[in-house]
Amino acid sequence: MTDPKSPAVARAEVLALRMSQIREVANAGMARQDVLKFWVGESDRPTPDFIREATAKALMAGETYYTHNLGRLDLREALSDYLERLHERPVGVGRLAITSAGVNALMLVSQAVVSPGDKVVVTTPAWPNIVEIPRILSARLETVPLDPAQGRWRLDLDRLMDALTPDTKALFLNSPNNPTGWTLPAEDRAPILARCREYGIWLITDDPYERLIFGPGKCAPSFLPLAEEDERVVATNTFSKAWRMTGWRMGWMVLPKSLVDSMGVIIEYNTSCAPDFIQSGAIAALRDGEPHIAELRAELTAAKDLVLSGLRALPGVEAPEPEGGMYAFFRIDGRGDSLALAKDLIAKADMGLAPGSAFGPEGEGWLRWCFANRPEKNAEGLRRLGAYLGG
Repeated sequence: MTDPKSPAVARAEVLALRMSQIREVANAGMARQDVLKFWVGESDRPTPDFIREATAKALMAGETYYTHNLGRLDLREALSDYLERLHERPVGVGRLAITSAGVNALMLVSQAVVSPGDKVVVTTPAWPNIVEIPRILSARLETVPLDPAQGRWRLDLDRLMDALTPDTKALFLNSPNNPTGWTLPAEDRAPILARCREYGIWLITDDPYERLIFGPGKCAPSFLPLAEEDERVVATNTFSKAWRMTGWRMGWMVLPKSLVDSMGVIIEYNTSCAPDFIQSGAIAALRDGEPHIAELRAELTAAKDLVLSGLRALPGVEAPEPEGGMYAFFRIDGRGDSLALAKDLIAKADMGLAPGSAFGPEGEGWLRWCFANRPEKNAEGLRRLGAYLGG
């Protein structure tokens, strides 16, 4: 029984959650118009016109009602076609669920398969939501760090395999990774999948940057072409990044068939369904968005080259090469407290970067720069950072 005189606060697992240091830094400079804002992961350009127009048309046509828990059939059909084109393997409508954002997809699948006390493995540094969602559900977290080596971030596959023990309930993989840009090598997929099959581990991938890779190919290596349609593999994704739809809060999941009915129930008890008219915009994105994605990839490649070369020209800066995403993750010699450094940069250089400590202890000492911006904005950021370091 709860002591009626105890404080009216959240349960211990929620009180123990880390507050987002990205938000802490952003709050320190958000109101200032003179601060260059590189702290959040989104483009500085709005959603393409063809998506906004399709959505506005749907809204004005009265598409404002509840929809199927798993998403409108026409959207799931468009998503099925898109995934088959992308991965060159059929992904049936019956395995798809539309969610209210990619992070909502991560929470929903976690609610479906993770119980209190379960062991969950995550590669880090990682987007805070990936590590905090299992903690909200009272799971035990084990992290496997990525390491910077030979100018790139790398995963020690043997170390990951050692962490995937018979008592592991789920492995969360984010590739391309936020914040580092590390991307899972194609040859590592089969052994990871084999280990998960051996021990009955849920393999849950967070794939928002899979289309935003630097190099050839349509997307980053995915487990979808390797996985059977009814095994413990779930791919979560979002419309936020590749289609510049961050504020729309629209995502999806590819599920094993046996999980779909339960997921519909979980969605009902979380959000009921995704917004009707926004699903019309998502259909337009899937059907007509390939030229836009190609343009965005070209922009991000040029931005990466500009920012990474500029950072490496500054004294004491180490900036490993990202293989995908929209971030430069770098560190400055002698600047170990990334939160203090990020706040000092706002105060003295008028620029906002995300502290590496926001992505876990493995990120301490690093800074994340979202370079999905116009060239002149990135160039001015480099100038200000250079002046700060030179001062």
